[in-house]
Amino acid sequence: MMATSRRDFLKLAGLGALAFPSLGKTAPAGFQPLEKSRPNFLIILADDMGFSDAGCYGSDIRTPHLDQLAARGLRFTQFYNTGRCWPTRSALITGYYPQQIHMDPPRGRLPPWTRTLAHRLKPLGYRSYHSGKWHVNGAPRPVAEGGFEHSYDLEDHDRNFNPQKILQDDQPLPPVAKGSGYYTTTAFCDHAIKCLKEHAEKYSAQPFFSYLAFTVPHFPLQAPPEDIARYRDRYLMGWDKVREERWQKLRELKIVACGLAPLEPGFAPRYFKPDVLAKLGPGESKHAVPWVQLTDEQKQYQATKMAIHAAMIDRMDAEIGRVLAQVRAMGAWENTVIFFLSDNGTDATLLVRGDGHDRAAAPGSAGSFLCLGPGWSSAGNAPFRRHKVWTHEGGISTPLIVHWPKGIAAQGELRRDVGHVTDFVPTLLELAGDTAAPAAGAPPLPGRSLVPAFGRDGSVTRDEVFFHHEGNRALRQGNFKLVSACEDHNEWELFDLAGDRCEQRNLAAAQPERVRAMAARWQQLQEQFTRDAGPDLPFAKKTRNDD
Repeated sequence: MMATSRRDFLKLAGLGALAFPSLGKTAPAGFQPLEKSRPNFLIILADDMGFSDAGCYGSDIRTPHLDQLAARGLRFTQFYNTGRCWPTRSALITGYYPQQIHMDPPRGRLPPWTRTLAHRLKPLGYRSYHSGKWHVNGAPRPVAEGGFEHSYDLEDHDRNFNPQKILQDDQPLPPVAKGSGYYTTTAFCDHAIKCLKEHAEKYSAQPFFSYLAFTVPHFPLQAPPEDIARYRDRYLMGWDKVREERWQKLRELKIVACGLAPLEPGFAPRYFKPDVLAKLGPGESKHAVPWVQLTDEQKQYQATKMAIHAAMIDRMDAEIGRVLAQVRAMGAWENTVIFFLSDNGTDATLLVRGDGHDRAAAPGSAGSFLCLGPGWSSAGNAPFRRHKVWTHEGGISTPLIVHWPKGIAAQGELRRDVGHVTDFVPTLLELAGDTAAPAAGAPPLPGRSLVPAFGRDGSVTRDEVFFHHEGNRALRQGNFKLVSACEDHNEWELFDLAGDRCEQRNLAAAQPERVRAMAARWQQLQEQFTRDAGPDLPFAKKTRNDD
């Protein structure tokens, strides 16, 4: 069963014009809304999780809770992030392209007209809670400057077992001691559950917005040993086989209809420094070569890294299950809109930071610092090309699951509408019934509400989607995508994504006029967004942007 119009969608949601004053409509004759309450919101954001890393998007990794949300909700097949951690988080929480708010490249504090989702929801009666990674440069305090009632903010992104910098409600907590049993993913969900329990006890008459932002499976690859053991020998088959299996599964699920982008064996990760191989040892490889070309030592080492990556996702899903159980326990399940997505594609980076890498330490433990690397990143982003940082499909494509029993009648369906992380603000504001005028000086929100897609596939239209990160550029108009990368001498390539999302058939030479027109439009948008941001505003404090 599927709604066929915006009005029918609202009927299915049990919400009328009183709950959606922004629609400016009266309820249809004879229609009585079931209730007037606004929905709750739970946004779950993974860190560096690839397009095909969840079971419901083709993976072999155990993600039963995500799979159940997908089976009872929607999966978007063409949803985009910005290609990097902090630009995506900034766009999601403010509704603007990072270039419009000094976030990409980082140029200082947010413009004075910027409002976060928590700011926008507060006048509508919402209480907002943040748990995990914040990473919105220029708004370093989620409570004082981000509008949240409570926050658990991990600012140490180099340690999962013993982080040294954590803020709770903007106040520093003591560093976590080694061997304490702490794990970031569990701690984030503990905090999210604590906030929801307090909400149920003290503020049950108000709707909530919970923003649960993980730091996994971002490097360093670290996970509880019992989770790693579950996948220990699973990946000795190699990344070639895993990529092939995921691609075939995605085609069976009808999530993609393209080919499989080939490995790029001559491609080296950005930021690579030669000394990293000496630190990591002979098992590491800086290239995504065919699996058969690796030594036996490299195969074992690489398979172990992927086992840790899978364990991090497995543990994240299990902890998400605890949060979902709390939403059920507080009687909020039917009217909570749950979103799950990733901030960018998997990462080809190879580096060592934090406490360094002890080659004698158990892989995945606090003493090790491992990165996924280009081979397994190519599997995580299958079937697409390239990785995090790049604006090819592998870097910017994200799984997006939406689940809302009260408001979404369709179950297990796909949505092929093109979407972007800037869509979260207009989507949530429409569902919450926001009618407030934008702040003085604020440009129009560039995103689109996804609400029509909750009822019908193909109902969200847009002129274009813009991308720019560290010299990597792209513009999507309809099915055509113009893209370039520094490693490719910044030359524009043109692809028809309708049948070539793996970006293998470059049409630039055959359609030079389209290339010129789209390149001119990209430049126009870049200049417009820079004007929107206004003059540079110095940071209140030094902000780190290297992950």
